[in-house]
Amino acid sequence: MAETRQWQLASRPVGEPTMENFELVTVDRPEPGHGEVLVKTLYQSVDPYMRGRMRDAESYAEPWEVGDPMKAGVVGEVVESNAARFDEGDVVTGDLLWAEHAVADADELQRVNPELGPVSTALGVLGMPGVTAYWGLLDIGDPSPGDTVVVSAAAGAVGSVVGQLARLNGARVVGTAGSDEKIDWLTDDLGFDAAINYKTTDDLSSAMDEACPDGIDVYFDNVGGPITDAVWPRLNEHARVAVCGQIALYNETSVPTGPRKLAQLIQTRAKVEGLLVSDYENRWGEALERLSKFVRNDEIRYRENVVEGFENAPDAFLGLFEGENIGKQLVKVAERGE
Repeated sequence: MAETRQWQLASRPVGEPTMENFELVTVDRPEPGHGEVLVKTLYQSVDPYMRGRMRDAESYAEPWEVGDPMKAGVVGEVVESNAARFDEGDVVTGDLLWAEHAVADADELQRVNPELGPVSTALGVLGMPGVTAYWGLLDIGDPSPGDTVVVSAAAGAVGSVVGQLARLNGARVVGTAGSDEKIDWLTDDLGFDAAINYKTTDDLSSAMDEACPDGIDVYFDNVGGPITDAVWPRLNEHARVAVCGQIALYNETSVPTGPRKLAQLIQTRAKVEGLLVSDYENRWGEALERLSKFVRNDEIRYRENVVEGFENAPDAFLGLFEGENIGKQLVKVAERGE
């Protein structure tokens, strides 16, 4: 029987994950049953939310069990089909295993249209991160022309799209990121009005004042921690806050106590709302239609940080917590048609 490889959760991390938490194993390549397809992974996504699934704790995503293969967003090629929806050679995307090959129910997969862009974008600007940015900003943030929009982790897959969408809606856009290279990309290439390198800024509060002289109307929060602490006192009346991620806290063994923020909401009457892209499942196509048009017209630009080789998938994931990526972090596993 043919074999394939998969990454399994070897142990639960305490604090920041390490390579010891992952195990690469060789297993028999699965065979699709009725209504299923066998998918060869071309690209695998790594995302910060995966850190939560490595914990044995209740969350919006079910935790992985030790010894089980992990899951990820995947773009792959159908190599065997027992489903009428797909033929051999079709490119699909879905939530599959960290594996070179995986079987999936055809109803849980979506066809990837290569005419919209490189197939890898189905995991980035034309996939979950893009849709998260689209609905999180436009539905929760609801920016108006002249508003000031602040985006944390602005050089990431979600934040970079948020900032560009805000700019297209006539807002003043300020981003935070952790390197001068990222700051230059945001301001020079993506059209952000200002950007703050939080790693080299001595006084984050003063930097936020300088970048946002008229206060903050919309905050798209991917990070939490000190950046959010600096944003909070500068929220304008009726500001909107979309809480998408809290990567600054994901590896903490206990949640630190920061400034007490709720009293500020009484004065500002600001709205704070958590964001799960799954809530917009029925509006996915609407977002992708507009995003693909923006990409084709060069109104939204994107970058991909592609790590070559399935064996390097954990390294790509761990790199997220070091801030190594600009744009979408991906693992290239195989070529189409191999």
